[in-house]
Amino acid sequence: MEPIRLQKFLASNGIASRRKCEELIRQGKITVNGKVVTQLGTKVNPDTDQILYNGKKIENKTNDFIYILLNKPIGVVTTAKDQFGRESVLDLVKVPQRIVPVGRLDMYTSGTLILTNDGDFVYQLTHPKHEITKTYNATIAGKITQEEVEMLRNGVKIEDYITRPAKVKILKIEEQKNISRLEITIHEGKNRQVRKMCEAIGKKVIALHRSKIGDLHVKDLKLGTWRYLKKSEIQKFMK
Repeated sequence: MEPIRLQKFLASNGIASRRKCEELIRQGKITVNGKVVTQLGTKVNPDTDQILYNGKKIENKTNDFIYILLNKPIGVVTTAKDQFGRESVLDLVKVPQRIVPVGRLDMYTSGTLILTNDGDFVYQLTHPKHEITKTYNATIAGKITQEEVEMLRNGVKIEDYITRPAKVKILKIEEQKNISRLEITIHEGKNRQVRKMCEAIGKKVIALHRSKIGDLHVKDLKLGTWRYLKKSEIQKFMK
């Protein structure tokens, strides 16, 4: 195996997030071949180097990574364990490996969700600097105006921050039902962001579905079903 950065090796083997692993290195909690390493640029070869965290050997599991695409239904939470006993995405995806959801969808939002045991992959998808797009189909109450669409596109104030520019397209306005259907694409991943963006322009979201993460979609997956990601799909996110 080619040498990789120490913090990437640690994150990829589930020790902690990439940022937290960098802290562990600085704190001198990692040893490589018996020597304490505090330099962040250090590279290791997982096949030949002995790497310890707090004196315990880290087994290289990078060949056991799995990547799963789930079409999450409404009513299912994206936590590993729910304190109220509600159904979790991990109840839908039964695999022997310990996996986690990449980001979150609230209980009442359906759609595209990735689960994995690769910490570095999680970092690639969730760190703001990588600007992975998320596309949502939102059904909102009332007829939306072009002025309101422009507000969403330019950024709206939510709590203590202003959202970054978004792509917004009107899919349909149903005057008889008094609803509007929008496609909204964002780079950020703040908690309940799309719902709050719509609230900021005085519109309530009735239904919300995440149609895509990047170019990855769940059109061919029934709600509640999942599949493994293809190698080409994984590589697109890791560029």
